[in-house]
Amino acid sequence: MLRKTKDLNGCRLSAVDGDVGHLKDFLFDDQSWTIRYLVADTGNWLPGRRVLLSPFAVSNLPGEQGETVGFNLTKKQIKDSPSIEEHQPVSRHYEQQYFQYYGWPNYWPGPLLWGPVEAPWGFLPAQLQLPPRPQEQTPPKELHLRSVADITGFAGYQIQALDQLFGHVEYCLFEDQTWALRYFVCDTHSWWPGKHFLLSPQWLAWVSWSESSVYVDLDRAAIRHAPEYNPALELTRSFEEKLYAHYNREPYWRKQRVAA
Repeated sequence: MLRKTKDLNGCRLSAVDGDVGHLKDFLFDDQSWTIRYLVADTGNWLPGRRVLLSPFAVSNLPGEQGETVGFNLTKKQIKDSPSIEEHQPVSRHYEQQYFQYYGWPNYWPGPLLWGPVEAPWGFLPAQLQLPPRPQEQTPPKELHLRSVADITGFAGYQIQALDQLFGHVEYCLFEDQTWALRYFVCDTHSWWPGKHFLLSPQWLAWVSWSESSVYVDLDRAAIRHAPEYNPALELTRSFEEKLYAHYNREPYWRKQRVAA
């Protein structure tokens, strides 16, 4: 099932023994385009501290906007987890400590989207024989974790096509089993008022993080004649098939079957 990041913003977050705050943001990695962390605003419970929660710990997602995201963690486990200050980048060194604390596999070294597993749902460390953890190495200089809040919304990243600036990224659609970002929902504002179109991160030519811009090797006609996305309607597989056929791209669900 595909979910809208904007529908989860502000949702209450609940451990097995009580609330821990509300959802402030998501962090995704810009290599696999997958959400790696939910960022919690803990309010008065842990004032001044940013808490990261992995999809490995998610027990349930809301059925409708405004409900609670549940985690298979206690408040003490979350409180005692490795902390990171609000404006400090999330380094690989921190991630190594974080995953070791919880007993989850690192997502970056394995052949699948989440290291040794394709999806984090239902993962139990006792069910999986993990390889020995490698010796701690010097963290890479380049960071690949990005904020969903930074690239979306009214001031979201601009979409630059071959022959025109087309609009901006309004929010994202992600797959709630693998947590892969499947689409950017783009608002065409002045060019095509009130219309939206979908772009897969896999179709991007490049992203300029310094210029807050997304570049695609598509022109005005290709986007204008693509199936129009209606945010008020459920995104169906039939619509996705038409979208991928229009752009002559291989659907992600076929790639998943091949990998399996």
